[in-house]
Amino acid sequence: MIRACFSTRNGKPCGFTLKGHAGAAESGQDIVCAAVSSAAYMAVNTMTEILGAEVTADVRDGYMKISLCGDNDAASDMLSGLQLHLNALAEDYPDFIKMTTEV
Repeated sequence: MIRACFSTRNGKPCGFTLKGHAGAAESGQDIVCAAVSSAAYMAVNTMTEILGAEVTADVRDGYMKISLCGDNDAASDMLSGLQLHLNALAEDYPDFIKMTTEV
C-alpha cells in the first residue's frame, strides 16, 4: 500500500511523504504505483524547474519526502493539485492508496 501524507504550514500545503508500493500488480506492471510516481515527479519538477521553488528532497525506493523551503504560493497550489489528484486515485483504488494530512 502507498501511504501519502501531506503536510501544511499556515493553512497551505508545504510538502508530502509517499511511502510504500501499491502492490496492485508485479513490479513494472503496477499502474497504481506508476500513476502515483508520475504525478509526484511531475509536481516536484514543476515546482523546482518551472516555478523556481526551493525544496528539500529525500527519494529512495518506495519513499519520497518533499518539503518546501519557505513560502511559495504557486508551489503550494501545485501541491494542492497533487493532493487532489492522489485523493481521486485513492478513491478509485482504496486498497492500494491511503491519504492523510498533518498540520
